Amino acid sequence: MNKREAKKRIDALKRELKQHDHTYHVFDRAEISDSAWDALKKELKNLETQFPDLVAKDSPTQKVRGIALAKFQKVRHKVRQWSLNDIFDFHDLEEWDASIAKMLSKEGVSAEQGSLDYVAELKIDGLHIALTYEKGNLALAATRGDGLIGEDVTHNALAISDIPKRLSKPYSIIVEGEVWLSKLELARINKERKAQGEPEFANPRNAAAGTMRQLDPEIARARRLDSFIYDVSFLEGADFPKTQKEELELLASLGFHINSHYFYAQNIFLVKKYIEKWEKKKEYEGYGIDGIVVKLNRRECQDMLGYTGKAPRFSVAYKFPAEETATMISAIEIQVGRTGVLTPVAHLRPVKVAGTTVSRATLHNEDEISRLDARVGDTVIIRKAGDIIPEVVKALARMRDGSQKKFVMPKVCPICRGAVAKKRSDGGDELVARYCTNKLCPAQARAGMEHFVSKKAFNIIGLGEKILDALAKNELVNDPSDLFLLRREDLFSLEGFKEKKTENILNAISKSKEIELPRFIYSLGIRHVGEETSQILAEYIVKNNPAQNFAALGNADLSSVSEIGTVISQSINDYFANQENIDLIKKLFKNGVRIKKTEPSEKAGVPLYGMTFVFTGSLSGFSRDEASRLVRKLGGKVAHTVGGNVTYVVIGETPGSKLQKAKLLKIKIMSEGEFKELVMVA
Repeated sequence: MNKREAKKRIDALKRELKQHDHTYHVFDRAEISDSAWDALKKELKNLETQFPDLVAKDSPTQKVRGIALAKFQKVRHKVRQWSLNDIFDFHDLEEWDASIAKMLSKEGVSAEQGSLDYVAELKIDGLHIALTYEKGNLALAATRGDGLIGEDVTHNALAISDIPKRLSKPYSIIVEGEVWLSKLELARINKERKAQGEPEFANPRNAAAGTMRQLDPEIARARRLDSFIYDVSFLEGADFPKTQKEELELLASLGFHINSHYFYAQNIFLVKKYIEKWEKKKEYEGYGIDGIVVKLNRRECQDMLGYTGKAPRFSVAYKFPAEETATMISAIEIQVGRTGVLTPVAHLRPVKVAGTTVSRATLHNEDEISRLDARVGDTVIIRKAGDIIPEVVKALARMRDGSQKKFVMPKVCPICRGAVAKKRSDGGDELVARYCTNKLCPAQARAGMEHFVSKKAFNIIGLGEKILDALAKNELVNDPSDLFLLRREDLFSLEGFKEKKTENILNAISKSKEIELPRFIYSLGIRHVGEETSQILAEYIVKNNPAQNFAALGNADLSSVSEIGTVISQSINDYFANQENIDLIKKLFKNGVRIKKTEPSEKAGVPLYGMTFVFTGSLSGFSRDEASRLVRKLGGKVAHTVGGNVTYVVIGETPGSKLQKAKLLKIKIMSEGEFKELVMVA
């Protein structure tokens, strides 16, 4: 950048920063985040350093704006560890409140929007941990892992001073919480690491996770980790708390360190006020806070709502505004996905956000580009939240100098030159996304192949994009089933292939042929079907279609599967109603793919695995909560509505309409005595 170009850019940056300052101080309104403002100011300062004679007294860099914001043993969890669904605004929070009120009303609970009480807790930016105590003594500390299998980190938990080694009462209990590192401690550690030439930790969570995954417990002790415990997931020796508030009080009485800033809210509107309060003051605490966890207070209602495939229905995580920064769009290109969707992607001047360097961000679709009025050459605000793909959220139109260019979506596929169209929904309305209509588009085939061989699918190690391109170019692989027919001479004929590389890939392909049903389903790339839905669909197939006649899923009634909504159900039906897809599945099996059979030994310790129970009527020997917890402890599931996925309906005195529905659906009905006998034997 020459001096003339630098002056032009400096003037644009100064105008933009001054305008945001004016809006903030005069109208008490922020148009961009502090982190985005900081990014613009940093660019200005860098240019002024490079061209010092362009520094003016009225430059924002010369004024104070205010205070700158700153290898283990695997263990199976006795109680599954869940993640939370995220929401990002108050509208979604109110919709969630309304939806669970509606579900509870169907269960006979008097509830309507705004009438439910909650406990709101600070969401700590740390590492999730589950602590198991046997008769009051710490027996195990484990990371969440995949929710079923975690890592044993007991040796490091013992080095954390505020994790009690012995409780005040001899309870057998499993609790969950967060291990965290203070901001001051992170700064001290990073200062030492920098002096020693080691990479600095990006944030407190990474530092806490890295510390807990050290083999030497002295490292954990030296780094002064802390903890907050917030949940009881299993308890023997005392009555289970009836509310989340009582649960936190119990934890404190047993000696755990709880966060004292939790808040009991009589309705969702008070939760909103609590969130607003902590959005403003979160930076003043000594630990990282990245949102608010909102939990339904009454456990009875929590149990009624239950869980989806990956998260509780009775709790959500309200995320504070994601970390944002400013950069420039250098180009916009189209990516074609495995389902044919054309996605515009912005190429960016590389910038660091949320702890990683970002050089590309999604623009989602044609309508989003129009809404943003994003142009090549624009200065834009980008956002990256956690593992979410970076996205452009705002174009700073005031900074344009006339050189920016509007982007127009192509009329043909940029890869195959096939026709592009908007697909229509069942109601006839056009969908936002544009699709390549050519089923033989190489970009779709390429993306589908990458998905098929990925770690979460067939996990064929060594088959990267370059090799997949070479196989397709040489017409050795036309669809995923052809992978399993590859011979040594096929690979050896390709450029760069020698004996060892060929042998490794063929071995990886052969090893992948035997695959679990959920991963097989995931590999097919069915629209809207991710890992969790693949697991749910696999369980449905095992129960309702043991012969695994996939063609039957084209007409299967999936409406009874509570975790599968209408859109996903239709997508699954459409996929399996397509003969080309059925033919591909047949070819995969013909070419050697086999679905692993789950051996009974794999379910040792979970005798009710695969069974789903519904309770109706009053039980005399158990409370509804106790019965539900017992089922879950033994590996089963508890549902609150009667559907095709239910194994048993357990009836007590004066059963409700669920009994009639169970008879209609021919679901086995079990008395309380039979249920007691089953769980005692189990």
